[in-house]
Amino acid sequence: MITRFDTTFRLPDRTERLCFGIPAGLCEDCSQLYIDPDLIDLLDLGDSRCVFAIESDLVVQEQAWSSAE
Repeated sequence: MITRFDTTFRLPDRTERLCFGIPAGLCEDCSQLYIDPDLIDLLDLGDSRCVFAIESDLVVQEQAWSSAE
């Protein structure tokens, strides 16, 4: 499944960075989030760890509107 996620990354200095609308894939079998390595580099998150991810509200709203039509 490929969609957009709002995420929290923990940086090496133990601070956290929020990222919104990150395009990513979620493995339904293992619940691991896959983010393109080039995007990780672009966002300078190479040494960080994703500690929280939830499907973006915009995606959920779009799905609700399409099912209502």
